Amino acid sequence: MDYNKLIEKYNVAAPRYTSYPTVPFWENDVFNGEDWKSNVVARYNKSKEHGISIYIHLPYCESLCTYCGCNTRITKNHKVEEPYIDSLLKEWKMYHHLLGEGRILIQEIHLGGGTPTFFQPENLERLINGILEGNQITADASFSFEAHPANTTREHLKTLYDLGFKRLSLGIQDFDERVQFAINRHQTVEDVSRVMYEARTIGYESINFDLIYGLPLQTLESIQMTINHSLKMSPDRISFYSYAHVPWIKPGQRRFTELDLPVGKEKLDLYNLGKSMIQDADYEDVGMDHFAKNEDALFIANANGTLHRNFMGYADRYTPLMIGLGVSSISDAWTAFGQNVKTVEEYHQCILDGRLPVFKGHLLNTEDVIIRQYVLDMMCRGVVNLVPFHELNERILERLEPLENDSLVRVNDLNISITAVGKSFLRNVCMAFDERLQRTKARENLFSQAI
Repeated sequence: MDYNKLIEKYNVAAPRYTSYPTVPFWENDVFNGEDWKSNVVARYNKSKEHGISIYIHLPYCESLCTYCGCNTRITKNHKVEEPYIDSLLKEWKMYHHLLGEGRILIQEIHLGGGTPTFFQPENLERLINGILEGNQITADASFSFEAHPANTTREHLKTLYDLGFKRLSLGIQDFDERVQFAINRHQTVEDVSRVMYEARTIGYESINFDLIYGLPLQTLESIQMTINHSLKMSPDRISFYSYAHVPWIKPGQRRFTELDLPVGKEKLDLYNLGKSMIQDADYEDVGMDHFAKNEDALFIANANGTLHRNFMGYADRYTPLMIGLGVSSISDAWTAFGQNVKTVEEYHQCILDGRLPVFKGHLLNTEDVIIRQYVLDMMCRGVVNLVPFHELNERILERLEPLENDSLVRVNDLNISITAVGKSFLRNVCMAFDERLQRTKARENLFSQAI
């Protein structure tokens, strides 16, 4: 089957699989805070010597990027910074008390948003010092943050570097001015070049560029221009991923219409052009829509089989417990997920009341845990070995049959591997393992299109 027919067949609503089960299929009605706490404690006690990961959501932005699907709060009032950090540190103390009063080993911290660089450097310093106080970081700890090139100062970079941050992700998306106007995201090549130069001078070891294909008004020419500018600055990693059009969730995406969006083959052509340019510049394909130089930790993790995927995307390591702090953050205890309340006001009130702000989640059953490993193996390693004699096998193999016929996967008894063609349809392949998705036909208005 040629590419055009594959696109027509497989361009359906599909999850991105940063978790399994995916959030729309969480059983929130049987989830409660006490179960969440017990799962966190059990996971920590079982694996505390490996350290934990901490994700901190900093939701504030000075303007709304209309393509964005993240939980944000738009304001130019920087007086919100200190109260929010106060609440973050109080939430962290609740978790610290839950896990015990001894030193907690911290392997990973990531600041996401929103715009972490909305916050003044001295406030970020107070936040990180408050998290680290009385605890211990691992020898190979990985601290990273997301930044808007237009408002990231040298002081931001130096302050965070001195606190242990060696990785930086710059949200670029596209350099074309027409596209930037449509998505209300403005930064120049000069802005990014300045941040790159300052970060390299300070000593940052890994810099990622976030680029998106499928944005309104994008063309082959604009993608080529954006990739060329990016390659000249030589980041260590490039995330080149599909725009998720979900205006029923994010009304800001109504700034443009579906008629402005490249779709189907037109969108895939944008991806294929960008991907070929990135690979021709000696970046290796890592996981789904991620590329890295061969000396970068993400490439090394992919090569040695330790690549991991979670709510932050791909990571070069797996930590058994990830705690999410801040509004809308998601925590992962492997056998349970918990998500914080989604508005700043609710978040502050929970903290004021002395309650963990987790308001929904999911407790994984035995089937969920098995499928979660299948999805993780396919997303990170491109190979799945089914559990012998398991009742799931017949249904999964039946769903894989048409994908095998279309040369997206190879099936050898209980071993399933992705093909080179199949990598472009990885989300579709994972759907074949997704029992919860298969039990419902209500997929529209839940997920963005696979292509």
